[in-house]
Amino acid sequence: MPYQFRQVDVFTDTPYFGNPVAVVLGADGLSSEQMQLFARWTNLSETTFVLAPQASGADYRVRIFTPTGELPFAGHPTLGTCHAWLEAGGRPAGKDAIVQECQAGLITVRPTPGGEAGLAFAAPPLVRSGPVEDAVTERVARALNIARADIVDIAWADNGPGWVAVLLASAEAVLAVRPGVLDLDIGIAGPYPDGSPEALEVRAFSPQVSSVEDPVTGSLNASLGQWLLATGRVTAPYVASQGTAMGRRGRVHVSREDGQVWVGGGTVTCVSGTVEL
Repeated sequence: MPYQFRQVDVFTDTPYFGNPVAVVLGADGLSSEQMQLFARWTNLSETTFVLAPQASGADYRVRIFTPTGELPFAGHPTLGTCHAWLEAGGRPAGKDAIVQECQAGLITVRPTPGGEAGLAFAAPPLVRSGPVEDAVTERVARALNIARADIVDIAWADNGPGWVAVLLASAEAVLAVRPGVLDLDIGIAGPYPDGSPEALEVRAFSPQVSSVEDPVTGSLNASLGQWLLATGRVTAPYVASQGTAMGRRGRVHVSREDGQVWVGGGTVTCVSGTVEL
C-alpha cells in the first residue's frame, strides 16, 4: 500500500549539499522486516518511520534504520523526520517545541532560535563518556591511518551510535585523514583559526555507513559539543563545518542554554510523494 514519503536534506539551506534522510510517514502498519528492507534499499545512512506515539507527552514516535540495523537515536534523522512530520500537517501539543519519541527516549525539537530557518534538537545525555582505553586508542589511530601522537585528545562520546570522539590539531589535519578499515564509529574534529566563520571541521566514519563516511552527523556533533564545551576547548554558540571532504557544505549550529546543548541546522525537502511498501 502507498505511504507518504519525504526525502529531506538536513544541516543545509541549499538542497543537495547536506545529509539526506528518507522519511516514511504513517508507518504503523509496517513490520520491522519491511522497515529494514526499505532502509537497505534506499541505501542512505538512515531511513526513518513515523508512528503513533506510545509515551506520554510525545507528539510522534520514530524508528531509525541504517541499511544494516536499527539505531536508538540519530541526529540528522531527528531533524529531518520532524521537518517531514510538520510539513505533512503534524501539530505539536506544545506551543514552542515538538517532542519525538525514539528508543533513546523523548527528544525535544524546536525551531532554530534567532529567526534562522531550520530546527534544533536537545542533545540527549551520553550513555558512555570518559577516557578511552589505550588499546582502543591504538585501534582508532590505525583505522584513521594517523600516528598516535597526532591525537590531541580522545574520549568516549556515545549517545546511541557509539561514537569515539577524536580531537586533532587543526581543521586541515581533519581534512587530510584517509581512513582504512573501520570497526568503530569514529568522529574527528579539528579547530579552524580564530576569526573563521566555522569553529571546527568535523568528519564521521562508521562501518554501518555504506560509503564509510557520513556527510553531516547530528548525533556526533551533539556529543562532540557536550565533550568540547565541558573541557573548554570551544565556546558556545559555534558553527561546525562537515561534509567538505565529500563535496557537501553541511553547517551545524551548536548552542548551550542553562546547561543544555542544542544542535541545529537547515532542513529542506528534496523529494515528496508516496512509496509502495
